[in-house]
Amino acid sequence: MASDFQRMYKEKLRTADEAVKLVKSGDLIDYGMFNGKPIALDKALAARKDELKDVKVMGAVTIPPIPEVITRDPMGEVFTYNDQHFSALSRILQEKCQNVFYQPAMFGEVEQYLLEGRRDPQKMGTSARQFYMVQVAPMDKDGYFNWGMHNSSSYLMATLSDHCIVEVNNKIPYALGGVGERIHISQVTYVVEGDNTDLAELPVIEPTEVDQKIAANVLEYLRDGQCIQLGIGAMPNILGKMICDTDLKDLGGWTEMLVDAYKDIWESGKMTGIKKNIDPGRINYTFALGGKELYDWIDHNAAIASCNVGYVNHPRQVSLIDNMVSINQALQVDLYTQINAESSGFKQISGNGGMADFVMGAFWSNGGRSFICLPSTHTLKDGTVISRIVPTFAPGTITTVPRQMVNYIVTEYGCEAMKTAPTWLRAEKIISLAHPDFRDDLIKAAEKQKIWRRTNKIE
Repeated sequence: MASDFQRMYKEKLRTADEAVKLVKSGDLIDYGMFNGKPIALDKALAARKDELKDVKVMGAVTIPPIPEVITRDPMGEVFTYNDQHFSALSRILQEKCQNVFYQPAMFGEVEQYLLEGRRDPQKMGTSARQFYMVQVAPMDKDGYFNWGMHNSSSYLMATLSDHCIVEVNNKIPYALGGVGERIHISQVTYVVEGDNTDLAELPVIEPTEVDQKIAANVLEYLRDGQCIQLGIGAMPNILGKMICDTDLKDLGGWTEMLVDAYKDIWESGKMTGIKKNIDPGRINYTFALGGKELYDWIDHNAAIASCNVGYVNHPRQVSLIDNMVSINQALQVDLYTQINAESSGFKQISGNGGMADFVMGAFWSNGGRSFICLPSTHTLKDGTVISRIVPTFAPGTITTVPRQMVNYIVTEYGCEAMKTAPTWLRAEKIISLAHPDFRDDLIKAAEKQKIWRRTNKIE
């Protein structure tokens, strides 16, 4: 049977230039997310700029190398690039080019979008895709290509597109499942052997004293046997290191993004997963971004389970996990406790990703809770210090999580529960978490906004 798989592989093997000849004007193309973004195929597609019109490309968390469909067509004459979650690179590209746009999505719903796009196209704002192009690990002995660190919605993107073209990169780790972590050679249109480009790594961000205080405030709420979801950034990683130094035991992991901290917690023996009521003994995740040590740790590791995003992120699924604790970060909070985790005014900074999925799912979990963390202040380039807790958001600012969904908010000044609190009490709680230098002005704003009682006070 193995020889049949090799025969199929050879029959479907093409150069990148040959493979992209299938693309026609007007086509929609999904690129693999994160490190799944194709490299050789992207170059070959960009080289066809003069032959095509109105080709739309969709990706998520664009990381180096820069997609050539953007750089070869910065005015967007042919290619329009849509990113479902902005990275630092996406932000730069949108500033410099005319063909880069944000595509809002609830990450836990992405697979449903794909299914509905085929079943009921009028229900969706975009049409069905003609192509899925993605980097994969080399084919295994059973004829399967593994997605590696970018499971997400890859399987449905591949099987619900008219054509799936895989680009082999032998540096992608083989991630054990899980759910939906691979695709068979028989389901692939073409195979392209890529240039084995190095995988993009996240830079290590050293935690500040404020990060450490926020992590310490969250740590007070952690208990044995809880199942932990961590977001991106210095604070979650320092929290992971702090957990390693506690006497906590039998923690579980269930997370959208597998970050470096999970490796540390697992290897410290604090995270065994044996108390999880779903998939005990393993850390479930849908994509991974971090350093080379994390990627090496993923390879053929039975302690972690690569799963599709609908299984990991959907609030209904998250809510079924007992003692689920969600820990994410925000950019701003207003006096109504609305959360902005993605924009600076009109400027898109990141995206909503799975934040709302886990905020909602963790609250509905038996014994679960959700924490949204942020430093109380931000220092601008000119040295000016501004409050991240504001009276109201500036025009254009996006509300990522509405106030009704917020459970706990955490800064270096403490942690406050917001569920069921009326507007005056929310104002009191959130101002208590603000930097002392800004509290008086925030109280004046709350009075003006009629969300302050005469009996309110900040300790």
